[in-house]
Amino acid sequence: MPYTYILINFFTVIICFLASFDRRIQFNTLFGKFLLSSTIVAIPFIAWDIWFTAKGVWWFDLNYTLGFKIAGLPVEEWLFFYCIPFACVFTYYCLEKYFTLDWISVLNNLIVFTSVVVLGVVGLLYYERIYTLLTVIVMLITLFYLHFIAQKDWLGKASFVYLLLMPGFFAVNGILTGSLISSPVVNYNPDDFLGIRMGTIPVEDAVYGYSQFLLNIYFFKKITKNEK
Repeated sequence: MPYTYILINFFTVIICFLASFDRRIQFNTLFGKFLLSSTIVAIPFIAWDIWFTAKGVWWFDLNYTLGFKIAGLPVEEWLFFYCIPFACVFTYYCLEKYFTLDWISVLNNLIVFTSVVVLGVVGLLYYERIYTLLTVIVMLITLFYLHFIAQKDWLGKASFVYLLLMPGFFAVNGILTGSLISSPVVNYNPDDFLGIRMGTIPVEDAVYGYSQFLLNIYFFKKITKNEK
């Protein structure tokens, strides 16, 4: 039981890590750049995590962890912000390397417009629920910056890859929120989120993960832009 969370991180990353050394992929040559880009993204998300944990928006069942905490978070939670992005960025890197996905770029405007409308409505209706509100704000800022300021044409491509990653999302977040185990690793205050769950997963988690995914792709691309 104490190894539950650390094993979730391990099995999330191990296949992608081993495949990184394949001579056809050679993602291992980009480990340093990945660590830099993921750290840039991890800093604000970890700060958010520490704050929410301190406020009781969510909390962790330490029976599923090794018992070591840093700033109120289990060490496994810190690793989560590197293991999950590694699997996601590696998958995106491989799909972009071997498949032509540019056709999805025609959906950029539709994705941004639809997301802004839906998120805006949800944020206005449920502004008193802090997890919902902050997730909406972060997602809107992310989309606004990437689409209108940075003018990135890969939002449709990244969104498609995120959909392909959904089985992994449901497996990992499902276990963390109580699927297949007797009680959740991560518990949520019902007053702070919508209460809409996909199985055991709060819908906000999918939006939270989407913003984190897009930002990891953005900084990874920015740092590796000169790589052949």
